[in-house]
Amino acid sequence: MAELLELTEKKLSEKLGEHIVAIDMRNVNPYTDYFVIVTARNPRHAESLAYEVQEEASKHGYPVRVQEGGHGSTWILVDLYEVVVHIFTAEAREQYKLEKLWGDQPFVSFEGDSQPETKE
Repeated sequence: MAELLELTEKKLSEKLGEHIVAIDMRNVNPYTDYFVIVTARNPRHAESLAYEVQEEASKHGYPVRVQEGGHGSTWILVDLYEVVVHIFTAEAREQYKLEKLWGDQPFVSFEGDSQPETKE
């Protein structure tokens, strides 16, 4: 599980996703362990990030449950079972404010190439 989270964050970073945040959802959500939230520069970049995350997960043997949104969407959700990735344009991220909605849950920080670390 931590491997999938790390793979996801690394791929989003490589593809120039911005302001990547992961939220530990294990105590409050029965269908996923982590939400990853990332900002894309525009809807086309969001589509590219969604594609790249799915390709990277599949390449490492992680199944993709579903993708919601695409083709001009300002919010794309990629469900990888243990990790759900929310890809927003800056405007949509500001509008939906998922970090504030789930702000009482631990956030995960990524320190260089080390393992993800949960912050209370």
